[in-house]
Amino acid sequence: MKGFKEEIENSILPYWMEHMVDADYGGFYGRIDGQDRLDPMANKGAVMHARVLWTFSAAYRILGRNAYRQIAERAYLFLRDYFVDKTYGGVYWELDYQGRPVNRKKQTYAQGFALYAFSEYYRATGCTEALGYAKEQFYQIEKCKDNERGGYWEAFTEDWQPIADMRLSEKDQNEAKTMNTHLHILEPYTNLLRIWVDEDLVKAQTDLIFLFLDRIYSKSTGHLQLFFDEKWQVKGEAQSFGHDIEAAWLLLEAAEVLGDPELFQKVKAVVIHIGRAAVEGVLPDDSLAYERNNGHWDRERHWWVQAEAVVGFSYLGRLLDDWSYTEKAENIWSYIKSNLIDKERGEWYWSRLENGKVNDKEDKAGFWKCPYLNGRMCLEMIENFGIK
Repeated sequence: MKGFKEEIENSILPYWMEHMVDADYGGFYGRIDGQDRLDPMANKGAVMHARVLWTFSAAYRILGRNAYRQIAERAYLFLRDYFVDKTYGGVYWELDYQGRPVNRKKQTYAQGFALYAFSEYYRATGCTEALGYAKEQFYQIEKCKDNERGGYWEAFTEDWQPIADMRLSEKDQNEAKTMNTHLHILEPYTNLLRIWVDEDLVKAQTDLIFLFLDRIYSKSTGHLQLFFDEKWQVKGEAQSFGHDIEAAWLLLEAAEVLGDPELFQKVKAVVIHIGRAAVEGVLPDDSLAYERNNGHWDRERHWWVQAEAVVGFSYLGRLLDDWSYTEKAENIWSYIKSNLIDKERGEWYWSRLENGKVNDKEDKAGFWKCPYLNGRMCLEMIENFGIK
């Protein structure tokens, strides 16, 4: 495998630097559609801005280009000045194109990404203010806990009261707890532990890992269960192959950073099972399917699923010294290069449909489509596998 440094430096990051910087109202534009048309008046999402901050901070830390630091600083200042709620804490969900809050709800998922972003900006630049914001996000997320049954509630009103509609997006079920939110609390807690070893953080992360092992991971199928009610009763039967392989490597990373050898062995045993389950989604063209729900397959090849598969299967190959997993990572990277990278204009397409056509109905850049997942894939392969 090779070409990761070239991809992130010549395609992914330049696309955002050249097309998405909002020079008029700050931060980044809210949307470029699937046909590369800019919508300068699209709303701006907290998750997208936090992911841009994480990506350019990590890129500066690993690759060292000052231009990446400048974009990271831009993202940091906009997240700090416009998304952070100075009255009730946490970050708003959505602003209009001029930076005014239009959806003030507090989605726990977004709080996790803000923490992830602030902590990475500190890692990259040493900005102590950013570390302070990361700690504040940790304390706020811990207030989102279900102290009786464990785990974290999905969403709240602006002032952290219960809210009726807890969905992350229109595609999600309206349930009290989800795998996805817990996975993206695990991820930033790992990053925060790299720079702040705190007793409460260690306990919270340990509890979260056991929550995955005991509640979210299915011992019978190896897949992650996606939606739960307040009592942790499973709701629905969908299996998300992308989240399976993403969780496999994020759980390994979390256990490794915690530094508990006994816990790492427990995680390793489960991750092996999750990895085998994810392989069920590998398609004849070497891509990874989106999901399977009660026997119905969704074989759309989403950009983020393929990116996570490259990283996840690479981790499994190294962990188990098993070439078959490494080969899957190589094959999926080949699929990406042939089918998802826009070689003419940069960045990646949202997906390829089951019939092989590019999905140009979904964003090229926007609320959910940003340089974090494909950018992180490149940075992981460069930093942790030494593959450029």
